Amino acid sequence: METPVRSDAELLRVNRGFYEALWAQARLVDPERFNTWPLLRELAAASPRRLEVAPGLRPRLPLDGTCFVDLSHAALRQLRARGAKATHGMIGALPCGDAQFDLVCAFDILEHVADDEGALNELARVAAPGATLLLSVPLHADAWTAFDEFVGHCRRYEPGAIETKLAAHGFALERSAIYGMQPKSSRLLDLGQWFLTHRRERAMWWYNHVFMPLGLRFQKPLQWRDGLPEVAGVDEVLLVCRRIA
Repeated sequence: METPVRSDAELLRVNRGFYEALWAQARLVDPERFNTWPLLRELAAASPRRLEVAPGLRPRLPLDGTCFVDLSHAALRQLRARGAKATHGMIGALPCGDAQFDLVCAFDILEHVADDEGALNELARVAAPGATLLLSVPLHADAWTAFDEFVGHCRRYEPGAIETKLAAHGFALERSAIYGMQPKSSRLLDLGQWFLTHRRERAMWWYNHVFMPLGLRFQKPLQWRDGLPEVAGVDEVLLVCRRIA
């Protein structure tokens, strides 16, 4: 399926509508429950200045001491209720100073914005020299499905292209791991999309109360590899980068 061309306004409308409704019915999941926690616990301990962009109610960094920026007011309310420093904003215009953070995380967000160059520029702007960036993106344009469009994606990335984009913004890719919880079955995705379209409230209840807990339970430990090796057939990757310029 061909990747559609989508405007900033359309992407904002789709993402705001989908995720505001999702987070309004969800509870915050503690960072310790994700398979990213062993790495992020270690990085956070060495990085007192931390930023996570668009965590929703699935933050990966410790709530205490991290600055969170999100578009969803429903997510911000719950983050603040747990004592987190959470600010309304978007990845293309972060409400943060230059070179302010030693650790920056942006999981599952770059594919949602039309101007990914501007988003990467903002991540580079707020990252201090030597800072660590964790970024996750979906791969392979030819793997595009109607579900990508439904959840507000703008694109999937070719492996070489994302590495080139990162380098152009002063980030050196150090290691990567296969990432994500999306089911491999296209039939399950089609069924999920149908329910989200026609029975949204029920579908989101099942996602938050059944499928998300099952996904957490059956997560596999991340297997880290230097650079970005062969990723044929891989749906999504998590990238660990270093700010070098």
